[in-house]
Amino acid sequence: MFFKPKLARLPDEQLMQEIRQGREAAFTELYARYSTSLLRYFTRMLWNNRALAEDMFHDLFLKIIHNSQQFDTNRKFSTWVYSVAHNMCKNEYRKRQNQRLDGIEVKQAHDLDRALDLLFAYDKLTVLLETLEETDKTIFLLRYEEELSISQISQVVFMPEGTVKSRLFYLRKHLAMELNEYKVVLKEKTR
Repeated sequence: MFFKPKLARLPDEQLMQEIRQGREAAFTELYARYSTSLLRYFTRMLWNNRALAEDMFHDLFLKIIHNSQQFDTNRKFSTWVYSVAHNMCKNEYRKRQNQRLDGIEVKQAHDLDRALDLLFAYDKLTVLLETLEETDKTIFLLRYEEELSISQISQVVFMPEGTVKSRLFYLRKHLAMELNEYKVVLKEKTR
């Protein structure tokens, strides 16, 4: 007797095939798998504007429903969905090209405890990420927040893997230099 595998065990690409056939449960499963990470991605990419991130996130899932036939099931779903998300962010940047976050200051903690130092370091990193070129910010967040491979990132941003590696190297170097004042507390945090 043949038992259909539970949706939770199906790869993303098979879930997309199920969505094409109108299975709502497959969509629910895919939504559950990606909702947290994609919402976090949109939030970070869109100036930490939670309301805008939620709108974009919901628009993305509407695109998945309405354009499920356009998905190539031979392609990795995570790469495809992050490519779509990346393009949505690029479109939003174009719309708001003249709006930049300027004048943001991060206060340096002098006599506060280490937890506060760590908070300031995180805040400064957030500000630094906002000042990066959009592609560099995307590469950084996809690698260190979404934990995508170099190969997957390469496909999302349409760059050779070597270029992605090089950009990550220089980004880490730049961010380390900018966060140098916090290196003691950051080293302690990673121990």
